[in-house]
Amino acid sequence: MILWLNPVSGISGDMLLGALLDLGAPLDDVKAAVARTGLDGWDLRAERVTRGGIGATRAVVDVTDQATERAAAELLARVADVPVAARAVREIAEVEAGIHGIDPDRVHLHEIGGLDTVVDTVGVAAALDLLGVEELHCGPLALGSGTVSTRHGVLPVPAPATAALLARAGAPVVGAGDGETVTPTGAALLVAAGARFGPLPAMTLQAVGYGAGGRDPAERANVLQAMLGVAAGAGERMLLLETNVDDVTGEVLGHLVGRLLDAGAADAWLSPIVMKKGRPAHTVHVLVAPERAADCERIVLAETGSLGLRRTPVDRAALPRRSTAVEVEGHRIRLKHGPWGVKPEHDDVAAAAAALGLPLREVVRRAADIGRLAPHTSEEFR
Repeated sequence: MILWLNPVSGISGDMLLGALLDLGAPLDDVKAAVARTGLDGWDLRAERVTRGGIGATRAVVDVTDQATERAAAELLARVADVPVAARAVREIAEVEAGIHGIDPDRVHLHEIGGLDTVVDTVGVAAALDLLGVEELHCGPLALGSGTVSTRHGVLPVPAPATAALLARAGAPVVGAGDGETVTPTGAALLVAAGARFGPLPAMTLQAVGYGAGGRDPAERANVLQAMLGVAAGAGERMLLLETNVDDVTGEVLGHLVGRLLDAGAADAWLSPIVMKKGRPAHTVHVLVAPERAADCERIVLAETGSLGLRRTPVDRAALPRRSTAVEVEGHRIRLKHGPWGVKPEHDDVAAAAAALGLPLREVVRRAADIGRLAPHTSEEFR
């Protein structure tokens, strides 16, 4: 799975965790991962909130130990068995050591030394694993400006640790007004998870989630948008439905194929076979996404009178495609574009050819030529 983050309002550990929970990472499983660290006196809740009119999930961490200062080594010991979390804490410790000119083993974390950092980092690591994220991509980070009060006094925004982490990652940044929008924990998690920075990668989108920040400013929706999908052209899990029939007419079978395609089947076709006692028959095949399989099954059983059918899980390799429409002498013809060419829809071509008194192949040629040259103003990706 590919995860793309759109941090137009910045990113923090709790915003990232909220976005992953909003995408569907099971809260109970995330909490179980945190519990395995042996941490006591904490709780994690997922609250539904609204930010700038957008419904989002806010990850709320409560800890009984309210101390915000702690040795980095102590946090590292807590998260040592969770690679992404451990790397995030190490990254923070290393940049803090560089800023203060001391050895990383002696770093004492102040504002981010609380036990909530353990919950955030381990929770994010667990949620990424539960969602099956294999690639993390991120857009430009909106960085605030101004100052922030810390244990070391008033510091510039972005905080020095945040700036150093983003520089390590080579992250693209844009201005976002006053205030802190990117926290050290948020930046460290991006580095630890191996985020690649750039535009939205080509993928088939499966889910969109929003993680809420704690503030709700009037001028900006304080959310982190997260998109989850599979790489364009990657395998898709489908179902192959099949049944053998020897008492259904050709007219009914032709009607059945049309009904199945109208119901959302990716493909439907017939194969001639010979059944017992030498009876000529047909196998009805239906390739369909799992969420549409029940509807297609009902259609097959109702139209054929068959008493059952077979279901086989299959993987389909699907190249990216899009649909457009052009006009040939006033007649609208839909086109399907793939990586290797353009194909006009037969029903539209046949209707136009009959109306214009032209050969079918001539209308096909004209429609394809127009489609190859026309700008893609009505693209519909699927």
